[in-house]
Amino acid sequence: MIWSETFGLAVDALRANKVRAILTMLGVVIGSACIVLVVTVALAGQRYIIAQIEGVGANIVYAEVVHTSAQPPALADEITLEDMAAVRQGIPEVVEVAGSNDFLMNVVVMSAEHPVRIVGITDGFQRIRNLVVLRGRFFDNDDMQTRGKVCLLTKDLADLAFPADDPVGKSIRVGELDFTVIGVFRERVATFGESEITRESMVVPFPLIKYYTGNQFVRTFYAQADRPEDVPEVTRQVTEILRSRHRAGATYRVENLTGILETAQRVSLALTIVLLLIAFIALLISGIGIMNIMLVTVTERTREIGIRMAIGAQRKEILYQFLMEAFLISGSGALTGIAIAVALPVLAQAVLRLLPIPAGVTIPISWLSVLLAFVVSCSTGLFFGYLPANKAARLQPTESLRYE
Repeated sequence: MIWSETFGLAVDALRANKVRAILTMLGVVIGSACIVLVVTVALAGQRYIIAQIEGVGANIVYAEVVHTSAQPPALADEITLEDMAAVRQGIPEVVEVAGSNDFLMNVVVMSAEHPVRIVGITDGFQRIRNLVVLRGRFFDNDDMQTRGKVCLLTKDLADLAFPADDPVGKSIRVGELDFTVIGVFRERVATFGESEITRESMVVPFPLIKYYTGNQFVRTFYAQADRPEDVPEVTRQVTEILRSRHRAGATYRVENLTGILETAQRVSLALTIVLLLIAFIALLISGIGIMNIMLVTVTERTREIGIRMAIGAQRKEILYQFLMEAFLISGSGALTGIAIAVALPVLAQAVLRLLPIPAGVTIPISWLSVLLAFVVSCSTGLFFGYLPANKAARLQPTESLRYE
């Protein structure tokens, strides 16, 4: 009976001053919505970054020889197909290896020469780098073993060389050789020329590299680990194998994408902390607002408090009444803010489906952040509402009745 009566009195008091209650609640709405939205944006950003890295190549370790002015280039230092085989056989955690060698050539396009990057690739390159075939097919075993004069073009190069025709089955001249186009491809996640694949590139079977360069070394070597947690160990073992198979003076750069992911996560965490601090400041300001308004309310309702005490209300009932008002203000504000924060990602997800963005981009909602926002907001209201409530409970009935 005490709690039901206290709840009813608190609701009646808030109804009597709707505008004041709503304005007091506004800070809680903003603070609780910020907490949920900040965590949501952080999770969405982290998932997007992970998806981008996995799109470039999941769990990959890449290596290349480093040429410096102090170390003149030596053919014996280059990574070979035998090095790739040694890594594949010597590291159980490696599930796939591949290599590439790229160079610039002139391609005859409409009777005119056009500079294009030629990329010779080994078997397994498509699986590691997640190349998507848009038209035609990729290389098969016969293409690799027989040194077939076939190629795949990037979409930009295909549009340039065959603007009005389907390039599959057509011939394109590279240097002194004519290649048959068997497919058009793109990177699942564009690397914007930071890898061997550029906007206008052509991939050919790796054995044909010897025709153009006179040797068959690998400029960039890829090894794919079975699991993400295996990547650091695979990186270490690849480094050891390359150093053991070449002269002591050779230098190799062996890296993975884990560092990029860790850097992105640190930046995301720092931004999340800053934004959460802003959200908590908003809640702090709203709590001070609740305390200020309720102090005014206690002053305005001094005579009412005196009458309640005169007819038998205990001090704890007065305390609970004003604490209930503070809880209703903060709780209602928290629920409103959470509803807004949950509705915005749902709406954004619906809009993203209509935009030309990579598939799989999602905006997750952390229900833990929802619970945190509600608990923190309600706790803020109760904490800052205790002083006015305690002041009301300590009023003397006789003095309150004489208050004008």
